[in-house]
Amino acid sequence: MKNKSVKFIFITGGVVSSLGKGLASASLGALLQARGYSVKLRKLDPYLNVDPGTMSPYQHGECYVTDDGAETDLDLGHYERFTGVPAKKSDNITTGKIYSNVISKERRGDYLGATIQVIPHVTDAIKNYILSDIDNQDFVLCEIGGTVGDIESLPFIEAIRQLGNQLGLSQACFLHVTLLPYIKVAGELKTKPTQHSVKELQGMGIQPDILLCRTECIIPDEQKSKIALFCNLKSETVIEALDSSSIYEVPIAYHKQGLDYQVCKHFDLDLTIKPNLKRWYKINKIQKSSEGIVNVGVVGKYTSMIDAYKSLIEAINHGGLANNVKVTIKWIDSETLENEESDLVSVFKDINGIIVPGGFGERGVEGKINAIHFARVNKLPFFGICFGMQMAVIEFARNVLNIKDASSSEFGKTKFPLVGLLTEWQTQKGYEKRNIESNLGGTMRLGSYDCRLTENSLVKSIYNKVIISERHRHRYEVNNKYISDFKKNGLNFSGMSCDNTLPEILEVPLHPWFIGVQFHPELKSKPFDPHPLFSSFINASLKQSRLL
Repeated sequence: MKNKSVKFIFITGGVVSSLGKGLASASLGALLQARGYSVKLRKLDPYLNVDPGTMSPYQHGECYVTDDGAETDLDLGHYERFTGVPAKKSDNITTGKIYSNVISKERRGDYLGATIQVIPHVTDAIKNYILSDIDNQDFVLCEIGGTVGDIESLPFIEAIRQLGNQLGLSQACFLHVTLLPYIKVAGELKTKPTQHSVKELQGMGIQPDILLCRTECIIPDEQKSKIALFCNLKSETVIEALDSSSIYEVPIAYHKQGLDYQVCKHFDLDLTIKPNLKRWYKINKIQKSSEGIVNVGVVGKYTSMIDAYKSLIEAINHGGLANNVKVTIKWIDSETLENEESDLVSVFKDINGIIVPGGFGERGVEGKINAIHFARVNKLPFFGICFGMQMAVIEFARNVLNIKDASSSEFGKTKFPLVGLLTEWQTQKGYEKRNIESNLGGTMRLGSYDCRLTENSLVKSIYNKVIISERHRHRYEVNNKYISDFKKNGLNFSGMSCDNTLPEILEVPLHPWFIGVQFHPELKSKPFDPHPLFSSFINASLKQSRLL
């Protein structure tokens, strides 16, 4: 830790999960930036997985990937979208990572024969992670996953308690997010869950400095006073967090309730500084004055768990912001499109553009291929991302190149592996090598890689540059031995890895907008800086909607 005066804000949650700690952390980070301070945001996850890379999207939602190749919690996506600060491997700490580190040190004999215990060895490891890899940021915001009282999160709570004592009030602030449920029959907000949550936290040795109370109703002053009295706080530090119609309204709403003011007051900072919230007012103004509606169909296999597509949803909305239109998303389970009797015309009747996003495994594949075929033949804007690009290759091979058995080795042995296991690729550190026996966790092509765009291609005109850098997360790759056959038949690979070995982007020049990418552009999109591919896709979908 280079900056000895860096200030730490520890964000905990109580009562129930999914209260929006991630959005609260991201919004507070944005507000502190608006006051001129630099920030870093971190997530401390209590699960035993080393990272979420091997976890099902149904269990954990999206796995967010950073530039340096970390598979992380989806909240890091919120952090990046709201602050623009790129997350790093060191910004997502898990119990699995902590214990792996501690056990490795014990096996090496680094503890010199000591009995390894949660206190001090595990808590020291957590504190070291929290304090590591910090440059000259003014604030480090650490969100602790889970809910206060969970057995899994106890070591993290103990670690931040110790750290709070070591740093002192001038460098540490505890923000606790709770729920004020509205009981309809009684016609009132109930403060008891919040009281119990704070009592639980106090029992662990932490007195929260600020309460952020999630609620669907305005909190009366007397209720705030009651909460403050029971929780050993001042009324002004009980912050109302009303439900919002858009996540991009949250920074403004929290500022109006005084969240950033109370944080600055806690740290004895200049309270006369007014935050510059112009970008957030601009975003909300565009959302409220949108001209027209674009309907986008997302054909995937995790449609019953839309958190699996968190960054995709936001990137689509950012494309709407760039075009001043409202985007509605129709979720289409790809398995429902696999039957021969599937009426694709009816399914896509009011759809202006189709996206086939990333995914793993064979389930729902034929439905995705059918959707891609429909988009290509009917000149409907199509955007294939990672797995979606691979399925576009297979669809084209089957229906244009007449390779009826075209498939991916991901689904088993095949005579025509149009998509195969990526076994070797170039990185900045040298060659990475994998095989079918490799561990699943952390073994994909992960993080940012450069790609060279072809002159006179659609993607070159969209990016307006020759070399781009995008984030990857995949284990299989398009087989480059068929590139010339595709080009002869009207599908160009307009983006290749800089060593010209890995196809990165495909497009069909005679189609209004048909692009597939091997990377995940949604991971770099921000509301104040929409990704150019999503801006262009929504623009093409808007044009299509006007043809109907």
